[in-house]
Amino acid sequence: MRSHATKLIELTEKNAEAIAQQWYNNVKMNPKTPAYHSMPENKALRQAITFYSNFHSLFFTDNPFEEANTLFCKFAEERYQEHIPLPQVIYALILMRRHLWLFAEYQATFITPIEMQQAAESLSRTILMFDYAMYVVIMKYDELLRKEMDEKFKQLKMKNPFEMWTYVPEKPSGTQRKTM
Repeated sequence: MRSHATKLIELTEKNAEAIAQQWYNNVKMNPKTPAYHSMPENKALRQAITFYSNFHSLFFTDNPFEEANTLFCKFAEERYQEHIPLPQVIYALILMRRHLWLFAEYQATFITPIEMQQAAESLSRTILMFDYAMYVVIMKYDELLRKEMDEKFKQLKMKNPFEMWTYVPEKPSGTQRKTM
């Protein structure tokens, strides 16, 4: 897998701007990403270029979740501050993955079954990285939303109803289950 993965990483990083431009052209017109329609091109492109340029650090790490957590917590915070709805952020990530593979597929010429197997293994690793990215983004959005809502409820001197989401009821003391 390493040789094909290295080719994929080199291709991705070498062409980060071109892939990001294809991604941007898609999110700019896609009905599932309206928040990107009015976003300045350079601001949107930076999101994809940052990911594609750091592809190697996610791909070859011993702990891909920690690496994804570092990169995509920041990504999530920035999108949250820009008020981009979470479903659109996730769809933009899906499109990043798709454009990476469309570009690689267009460039690739797999000759042997071994190279095809290596490509499949690289695809599997890439999907795992994007799965981690989406999970981290969702968790970060949840954290930021809870924090924002907690602050608003404190200002209103009300208890935050979101606290109930993590509430786990305790068993009343002194009660035992009857057995027959």
